[in-house]
Amino acid sequence: MPQKAIFYHAGCSVCVDAEQAVAAAIDPARYAVEIVHLGEETGRVAEAEAAGVKSVPALVLDGLPYHINFGASIDVLK
Repeated sequence: MPQKAIFYHAGCSVCVDAEQAVAAAIDPARYAVEIVHLGEETGRVAEAEAAGVKSVPALVLDGLPYHINFGASIDVLK
């Protein structure tokens, strides 16, 4: 059964490019990737913060946050 990975983004061009390049490249046999658009799902900003996300786009994989590029600070999304 695949582990869960969460890709957080805010819908900006940097985020969308990262989603297409990074999230789509993850092996679906190993990880079930959930895409979370924090601009649309503002109730999940606290969840992203609790996972260690400081800026988006970011990928949380095996409980660890990986900041891919700087699109926006998590503080802007609050």
